[in-house]
Amino acid sequence: MEKLKLEGNWNTIKGKLKQKYSVLTDDDLLYEEGKEEELIGRLQKRLDKGREEIEKMLTNL
Repeated sequence: MEKLKLEGNWNTIKGKLKQKYSVLTDDDLLYEEGKEEELIGRLQKRLDKGREEIEKMLTNL
């Protein structure tokens, strides 16, 4: 898997995710460089979606 490129525009992506999925909290969207796996896991659990769906969603925002 190619590493997700979230660093530079994470605040923008985070805002779009919160608008689209009102169930997400700031804790769900906590992003630390190098801990993409944890972020994806939290989103999978909260949104009840598969890993590929989450990765695609993040790349398309």
